[in-house]
Amino acid sequence: MKLPVEPPVAPMLAKAVKGMPAQDGTLFYEPKWDGFRCIVFRDGDEVYLGSRNERPFTRYFPELVEAVRAELPERVVVDGEIVLLRGQGLDFDALQQRIHPAASRVRLLAEQTPASFIAFDLLALGDDNLMEQPFSGRRTRLEQIFGRAGGSVRLTPITADDGRAAEWFEMFEGAGLDGIIVKPGGLPYEPDRRTMFKVKHERTADVVVAGYREHKSGPVVGSLLLGLYDDAGRLHHVGVAASFPMARRAELVGELAPYLTDLSSHPWGAWMADAGGEQAQRRPGNVSRWNAGKDLSFIPLRPELVIEVAYDHMEGDRFRHTAQFRRARPDRTPESCTYAQLERPLSYNFDDILAR
Repeated sequence: MKLPVEPPVAPMLAKAVKGMPAQDGTLFYEPKWDGFRCIVFRDGDEVYLGSRNERPFTRYFPELVEAVRAELPERVVVDGEIVLLRGQGLDFDALQQRIHPAASRVRLLAEQTPASFIAFDLLALGDDNLMEQPFSGRRTRLEQIFGRAGGSVRLTPITADDGRAAEWFEMFEGAGLDGIIVKPGGLPYEPDRRTMFKVKHERTADVVVAGYREHKSGPVVGSLLLGLYDDAGRLHHVGVAASFPMARRAELVGELAPYLTDLSSHPWGAWMADAGGEQAQRRPGNVSRWNAGKDLSFIPLRPELVIEVAYDHMEGDRFRHTAQFRRARPDRTPESCTYAQLERPLSYNFDDILAR
């Protein structure tokens, strides 16, 4: 592979901001896609799908390799997101299943749950390295190559209207998008630097603290395991809260000690007993798809403590990202912490977003 920009390249990143930056004459706004960040390199028949950690996705998405050969120019480097469409929205859980060590399983999943690639930046075209050019110019060149792009390689919509971006922020969440990316038009492509901005949804929920995992540094709290009750009274593991100063992690060990219990009497005590189905109780302890050797055991607590956490959005029946601790809720009973309290965004059609 001989391109003016060669792999691996760390993608340019965004830093979180609380509100939508107002248009100052230089800004562009895009939907924030919820998938796997990927930089695509194509040199003739050679295709390399680079991930955010610079390990290749190439073997896991053979259908995208073929799509890149069929739908993008002969020599090109494009930044974007691998996503998986299910129904009218994105399905991150199904996308995670695509990372599998068995080649036979990879081929089967490529047929059953094919992925798409959403392009949003252009790093090189032909012999031209475009990384030093301003984003506005790179976007213009990117749009020009999409006259030939097909159904698996798509171009993200963009606007310079901050009012429209605010509408997108509310509207597109129902299709599985998780916010807006804001890019200064004069920005060069700067690998591994947070020079863009991201605006994400934040909501709050009252959840049950049902256990904790120790920190990698030693016997202090690493993360709190959070639960919500369903209509049948089953406590489901919905995510973790983990952002605590080190001194606070040590204090939590003492505060949680009165709630310690035996796993055999815990609602998640049988998490190894079954593989579960759609109606099964979600429990912690599943083998990590990204690190099979990772210790996912936990210290069980009687499910009596309630806390309020902030979260951006749900992925199925769990928090998509790590929740943020807000406050203790001694006024709430654990049984009152149910899925019914969660705000559900209206659905929105994936293809309608890309048509913009």
